[in-house]
Amino acid sequence: MLPEHEALLIFTREKFPELNATPCDVEVILKGASDRHFYRLKWQSEREPMILMVYTLARRDNPKFVPATYRLRKIGAHVPQVYAFDEQRLCVWLEDLGRIDLQSFNDHPWERRLPLYQATLREAAKFHGVGENTLTPVDINELEPSFDEELYEWEQGYFLEHFVRGYLGREFSNVEYSAAHDTLRQLRRRLADLPRCLVHRDFQSQNVLIRGEDAWLVDYQGLRLGRAEYDLASLLYDPYVSLAKTERACLLSYYAEHRGLVLHDVSEVFYLCAAQRLMQALGAYANLSRNLGKPQYEHHIPAAVSNLAEVCAEGQGLHELRTFFAGGL
Repeated sequence: MLPEHEALLIFTREKFPELNATPCDVEVILKGASDRHFYRLKWQSEREPMILMVYTLARRDNPKFVPATYRLRKIGAHVPQVYAFDEQRLCVWLEDLGRIDLQSFNDHPWERRLPLYQATLREAAKFHGVGENTLTPVDINELEPSFDEELYEWEQGYFLEHFVRGYLGREFSNVEYSAAHDTLRQLRRRLADLPRCLVHRDFQSQNVLIRGEDAWLVDYQGLRLGRAEYDLASLLYDPYVSLAKTERACLLSYYAEHRGLVLHDVSEVFYLCAAQRLMQALGAYANLSRNLGKPQYEHHIPAAVSNLAEVCAEGQGLHELRTFFAGGL
């Protein structure tokens, strides 16, 4: 066993003395672009395995995972139980939700995928139903910074710097992009003027685990106030999976009906949020692949560009955004 794994087991047995004499296998879980490390602790006994998350303070949202878990469990959302938490060692011991995520069903027939997506949307509806006006200032302070015009502008700048300039090699400050910049300003102002609720922030298929027919959520440490449609766009325009236009429409309709909302109103904001989210994702894929030594993320760029092109065609007042990326791949 690696020395670092032995050290993690020492920490674990300090938290769970009843496991001192129980042999354990440590499995490394490779997960996404996170700076956190995950381990599956498989006890050679009747004890269920558990997940050990070791995080850093490099990202300000990492310490928010535990309070976000407690908040989501309080409203009945499917999130893992926290067995123990060591704030000094930056370790969290969690319920093991298994290995099967929503993305792994990408090649299954739609009849199989549909109920899993519906279950996922029902989970989202639980925290989307928590409006800003129901939270106290203390509650809001425990969350990550809310979506506002400044944060939307930051995401747009991330897209421009890393994808448009860094990946496509285009100087986005040139006069030919003036109309597209006007569209960006209008987009962030329109979104910032809308009411907010609790959102996951990274609500994509790899962050949804499937147990039976139920959906369980992970990686929600970015929990904050924003638009529900931003989460919907993250899921329904997820570049990691393939969804047909009719399938997206079916799921959007299901969500609106489940929450008692007017589909037209949801759809209008959905496309605005989808443009915003996909630009953020393209900035992330370009930065991760070009600057952070994770070239695998470049493979998702064509799908994200295709999705963004569709959104710009479908959404109201978004067509100028295509100037930034048209003909670029």
